[in-house]
Amino acid sequence: MSITLTEAAANRVRTFLENRGKGIGLRLGVKTSGCSGLAYVLEFVDVLNEDDNVFEQHGVKVIVDEKSLTYLNGTQLDFVKEGLNEGFKYTNPNVKNECGCGESFSV
Repeated sequence: MSITLTEAAANRVRTFLENRGKGIGLRLGVKTSGCSGLAYVLEFVDVLNEDDNVFEQHGVKVIVDEKSLTYLNGTQLDFVKEGLNEGFKYTNPNVKNECGCGESFSV
């Protein structure tokens, strides 16, 4: 099981953590939401939980709880800039359907 980060995503997370002044990494998870069922959640991590899996690339740790890993295994997190918009992009091989607005997905 794995989660990968592109170098662009790792650089962005590193910048966020440096500006924040603390944190051991970024939590990637899922929550029930939207019209398709699941939505991605990103948050800073200061303390690891017992059921956390830690993946490290480009010097940045991505933390995923055991339940979320079921839906996220194989996902690549990227950071992209398109015109005036910028943000994280998820390439998740488990996704079977996405809602029209891109806010939620199902597996």
